[in-house]
Amino acid sequence: MKRSELHDAIVVITGASSGIGRATAHAFARGGASVVLASRRESALQETLQECERLGGRGIVVPTDVCEADQVERLCEKAVERYGRVDVWINNAAVTLFGRLEETPRDAFEKVIQTNLMGCVNGAREAIRQFREQGHGRLINVSSMVAHSGQPFTSAYVTSKWGIRGLSECLRMELADAPDIHVSTILPASIDTPLFQRAANYVGQPVKAMTPVYPPEKVAAAIVHVARHPMREHFVGNSGRMMAALRTVAPPLGEKMMERKVNSDHFAQDLPIEPGSGNLFHSDGEGAVRGGWIEREHGGTSSGMGLALGLAAVALPLALYAYHRQA
Repeated sequence: MKRSELHDAIVVITGASSGIGRATAHAFARGGASVVLASRRESALQETLQECERLGGRGIVVPTDVCEADQVERLCEKAVERYGRVDVWINNAAVTLFGRLEETPRDAFEKVIQTNLMGCVNGAREAIRQFREQGHGRLINVSSMVAHSGQPFTSAYVTSKWGIRGLSECLRMELADAPDIHVSTILPASIDTPLFQRAANYVGQPVKAMTPVYPPEKVAAAIVHVARHPMREHFVGNSGRMMAALRTVAPPLGEKMMERKVNSDHFAQDLPIEPGSGNLFHSDGEGAVRGGWIEREHGGTSSGMGLALGLAAVALPLALYAYHRQA
């Protein structure tokens, strides 16, 4: 899909009411694409569509709970009914949960898996059926850097994101007979979205975005790039790329570093809070692209200093580890 072709593209985006999904809708709209926006919150989707129209795009809103296969089927039907085809399908809808496994309610854990992983499965099934019928298409699954490196207190989210990465790999092989159908995986690092404010929390401490924090527009730009130039996997944020490399070269060191990073940087030093299910079972909160984490951590400046410190924190132990291995 070349730049000139973006003007005519039909793009389905799940989780389009806020965060990465909303930023992605804006990015495609700037290119003149037609966007089919899906999430549980119709009012926020309508706001997103109005923003897209002001940016030069056009589209429709289809309220959808990706956990429900019949609703995702309806989403695809509505897109094809309106536009005749789907060129790009972006599985982006996600929720998260913080808590030790043994202290996490079973239904809350399962809801994260249903939304993130099974929602992606439901979307991929409909997208691929449509792509095969029309002979082309680009499926983009939004995973996470934690698909390469686990984390404590987020086992449901990590499990779902590893699953998405594995699903994408399987689909690429299944689609070997369809050279014009491409499957790509996006692997964002810590992104400035409202995900953390809306997270289910059974830790007893407020959570925050882990530094370094990257803007959601950076992920949106990566998704547009992959739609034009398909690739297997695409990291967004060097901290994720470096952590994945460390986890591959020195697994014990990578696990220890991630454990310490989460314990020291993923929880706010505020008063304890009561456990709660966040937005797992009920969609709430205003639709917004950003969560305000970059401003909180860096006083409104870019995350460059946090990035530099984050990379140094990873690169130095990796170099020391390599040195001692050779000694």
